Parts: sequence; structure tokens; C-alpha cells
Amino acid sequence: MSYYVIYDGNCNLCVTLVQLLENLDQGKLFSYVPMQDNKTLLQWEIAPEEGRMGMILIDANMPNRRWQGSDAAEEIGRLLPMGNVFVDLYRALPGMKWMGDRFYEQIRDHRYTLFGRRETTYQSQFCTDGSCQQEVSS
Repeated sequence: MSYYVIYDGNCNLCVTLVQLLENLDQGKLFSYVPMQDNKTLLQWEIAPEEGRMGMILIDANMPNRRWQGSDAAEEIGRLLPMGNVFVDLYRALPGMKWMGDRFYEQIRDHRYTLFGRRETTYQSQFCTDGSCQQEVSS
């Protein structure tokens, strides 16, 4: 796996999108860590407050190379097969990047109200250490 996806493991929308990505990728390119895993985040020098600002994508080969929020979503899309075509088109359309960033911020800031909050934190089967449980208490 070449990238770590830090996601909100308590957000219904976030977990659904991670599960979709898991099905598409099957652990070939991405490994997943819930932002509730403070121990792992501290290893990468990510403060809990940073996780609240949206998902984070970390290049495993160069951990200082990171994307957050809508930039992370775009980079994930770009890394998927044929995804770069769609991301490049999106970025080329005037005003789309600005609108996409604002849309992402609204969803991020209201995700629990709009999509609900899970009672347990979702742990991906494609986690960083390979020993994650599927569901753990928050």
C-alpha cells in the first residue's frame, strides 16, 4: 500500500465512502486509519484538531507529502484508474475547484447532522498494522 487515508470512523458518510474505496481498491494502494486512532495520528504528528478539518491522505513513501480535505479527495480520485481524466477535467472548469472546496467544507462541518454518527468507530480490514477489528467502541 502506498497511501494512508485518515477518515472519520464515526461519520456514516465517511465510512460509506471508505467502504466504497475499499471495494474498488482491495487494499492495493490505500490503507485506512480512523481519525479517532490518536496513537497512530501522533506517530504521524497529526493533532486531533487537524483531523477535524477533513480527511487526510498521506504518501507512505514520503510521509511529509500530504493532502487534506477536498485536496485529499481529488488526489484519491486522481490515483484511481482513469481518475486523473475526471479530476483534470474538474480542475479545468472555471470555478469548479472553488465550489468543490466550499461544498466539501459544508459537508465536513455538518456531516453528523446530515448523515448521522455511528455508535462504534469503523476499522477497515485494510488498516495500517493488519490487526484491526472490524468495529470497535468509540
